[in-house]
Amino acid sequence: MPLSIEPTGASCGAYVTGIDLSAPLSRDMIAELRAHWLTHKVLAFPDQQLTNADLERITQYFGAFGEDPFFGHIDGHPNIAAIARKADETTPIFAEIFHSDWSFLDVPPAGTMLYSLTIPPMGGNTLFANQVAAYAALPADLKTKADTLTAIHSAALGYAPDGAYGEDDKNAGRSMNILPSERARETCAHPFVRTHPETGEKALYSSAAYIVGFEGVPAEDTPKLLAEFYHHQSKDEFVYSHKWQKDMLVMWDNRSLLHSATGGYDGHDRLLHRTTIADTRF
Repeated sequence: MPLSIEPTGASCGAYVTGIDLSAPLSRDMIAELRAHWLTHKVLAFPDQQLTNADLERITQYFGAFGEDPFFGHIDGHPNIAAIARKADETTPIFAEIFHSDWSFLDVPPAGTMLYSLTIPPMGGNTLFANQVAAYAALPADLKTKADTLTAIHSAALGYAPDGAYGEDDKNAGRSMNILPSERARETCAHPFVRTHPETGEKALYSSAAYIVGFEGVPAEDTPKLLAEFYHHQSKDEFVYSHKWQKDMLVMWDNRSLLHSATGGYDGHDRLLHRTTIADTRF
């Protein structure tokens, strides 16, 4: 069966069939998949029977392994993290705010891969918001404002010992192996609008989860400014809601998207394995 690319019909995303990712891929095939990834920003590969070694191999087709500063990893695979939730877990849903992975790093990851192992019969969709489209659709006054902003990113709200995923959260019974640290209080500044290093597209690079301020903007004005952009960035017209199936690999481009988890599967286990794809430059 030849390779088939079926766009979702939403603002981003495509399904890829006609390929067996458990077998090695040729350079030409990798280049073709990368081109589709850059175009559609999210690729979903259903019905893939993958081992952890396969997931590692596929990740490295697209770049070196990225850093996961606050995740523990599965035994024997230091670059694979388990995104897990037990059926009886009562902690808040992990990562339920639109964000770009690890945007507080000097060079955040280019992409993320998730492979589904245990999928509940309902709920648990992942939302993807196309920030190239969101930037293009900004009203003129907001676009001018966005172009001049430099955002200050930090993981403190999530991963500091007193953060949302800190010591209290761990003691409440979260099943994910999250490693809170004082390192989370470090900050890093990035342009609020970034130019994609491969496509040249401009995208909003914003996250209510990680932005703690803006250079030259009074602290008291930051929440209102963030909310103004967040309302625009997360509009339905920019969002693709991805429904998971067992044995599905999904990869997305952190440089042009935000993503968010959703719940709705209480009483059911959920398990996916995750890798990140390093970038070479911001």
